[in-house]
Amino acid sequence: MNTRIPGRPTHRFEVRFSGSGGQGLITAAIIFAEAVGVYNGHYVCQTQSYGPEARGGRSKAEVVISDEPIDYPKALKLDLLLAMNQQACDSYFYDLQPNGLLVVDSGLVEQFPTSRIIAVPFTEIARDEIGRELVANMVALGTVGVLSSLVSIENLEKALLARVPRGTEEINKKALSRGIEEANKVSLDSLPRAVMSDEDEV
Repeated sequence: MNTRIPGRPTHRFEVRFSGSGGQGLITAAIIFAEAVGVYNGHYVCQTQSYGPEARGGRSKAEVVISDEPIDYPKALKLDLLLAMNQQACDSYFYDLQPNGLLVVDSGLVEQFPTSRIIAVPFTEIARDEIGRELVANMVALGTVGVLSSLVSIENLEKALLARVPRGTEEINKKALSRGIEEANKVSLDSLPRAVMSDEDEV
């Protein structure tokens, strides 16, 4: 099984977590950045922005990772985009580089702009299997962590446990583990090599 994104540059990797306020995407991005930077030893910059409403409005958080000092902290062309709703998918899909990877919540994104996509029911897993919809962000984090190939599972879990509120460690660990399981089912070699075909670009 190959879960490494082929052809990505080794010096810079850009990830965007996107959805709506209240989905916990800022927290997921911060944990990912700390796992990659503090625990795995890469250079990392994490930025975020909100829509007009804190809860329910558009929300995105970016993590730029490099093996060299980062000269510009914001994402320019995404290697991986996590879209937790349809609006985020529609708004940010074209920021992906040609061989970038789109990861969506299949319960909240129904229209796929590309066949180079990983669709996982993050919210459904959190609600129905773990018993708390709010941890869908940690399910997604587990999937993103594996697909990025930039952080070990051990360090991702360390960063999560250092950040989540006391008393929620076990439920968040379970959510993270389920996301990791979903990512381990993926074979990126079976996906199209580019997010848009020649026909799409015409």
